[in-house]
Amino acid sequence: MGMDKNTVLAWATLIMIIVGLALIALGAFRYDDIAGYGFASVGVGFFAIAWVFNALKGRV
Repeated sequence: MGMDKNTVLAWATLIMIIVGLALIALGAFRYDDIAGYGFASVGVGFFAIAWVFNALKGRV
């Protein structure tokens, strides 16, 4: 199975979305104090980076 640059970016986008969802879930359900906001904001940051990776597909 050969992976070109677009396939690598697609896998990276999928993994970052999963990790971002996990971080947001940790912030929402596990940590009730101020640490929950940190986890959720890092999860949103993962979504932003995944969006950039998705936008780079086909351009690299």
